[in-house]
Amino acid sequence: MINFKSHFKFNKQERSGIFFLLFFILIVQLGYYVYESNSVDQPYPLMVESEEQIKIDSLKNIAAKNDTIAIYPFNPNFITDFKGYTLGMSVAEIDRLHSFRDENKYVNSAKEFQNVTNVSGSLLIRISPYFKFPAWTQNREKNSFKKTNTFVVKSESIKVVYKDLNTTTAEELQQINGIGEKLSARIIKFRDRLGGFLVDDQLFDVYGLKKEVVNKTLIQFKVISKPEIVKINVNTASAAELSKLIYLQKHVAESIVNYRNLNGSINSLNELLKIEDFPAERINRITLYLSL
Repeated sequence: MINFKSHFKFNKQERSGIFFLLFFILIVQLGYYVYESNSVDQPYPLMVESEEQIKIDSLKNIAAKNDTIAIYPFNPNFITDFKGYTLGMSVAEIDRLHSFRDENKYVNSAKEFQNVTNVSGSLLIRISPYFKFPAWTQNREKNSFKKTNTFVVKSESIKVVYKDLNTTTAEELQQINGIGEKLSARIIKFRDRLGGFLVDDQLFDVYGLKKEVVNKTLIQFKVISKPEIVKINVNTASAAELSKLIYLQKHVAESIVNYRNLNGSINSLNELLKIEDFPAERINRITLYLSL
């Protein structure tokens, strides 16, 4: 039979060692308990929680920014259904604009845009800073608001007879102060390259002809007999055909064809504004000669 008592017999030194071991274990356990109690009152976890909350708030702000739609300057005459929706316009307001444009008319100011679409004043204030009209329309608008001390009384019996810009001669144009032999010949040449003026404002496109001279000319001359033109289809025309249009340089015509090939087709003439070096300030004129 095994004698277990021999395992519990210790001399004095062994008993002292066991006592100090138990005392050490007790001290360690007591220290751990005190440390755990103090760590609950420490502000560090709260500080960590605060830093995490800052990160969460930052991510929320970034997500909010990503959800908003950036608005870039645009010509309001070419607002598509989707564009109008993103701007906050109603279907009726968009339809009014499209009906107005179907008559080959253009709005040239924020006020005209509101008159045509009947958008609210608050919406107009929000989106009108992004309106981008051709430069010549803004210059004409500024000139129209110049103050004058003279008053003209118009009589219904007096009828102004205009001369036709499409049939006038260089000699008749030279009667306008500011148009000499050189400029009159340039106007006739520009008209011939166009195949005839479609709108009066194309006179502003003649190189070297000052705006004030154009305004004086349009007092006596207007487009009366419009030429019949065959519009160029941007989805089928070659770069060479497009470059025949006086407003489009060869490299721009090539860019149009490249854009069309990459995207399959051009669904709106307003897409032309996305093409590099496209003369955006003359989009109103260019679209007179193009079709989809």
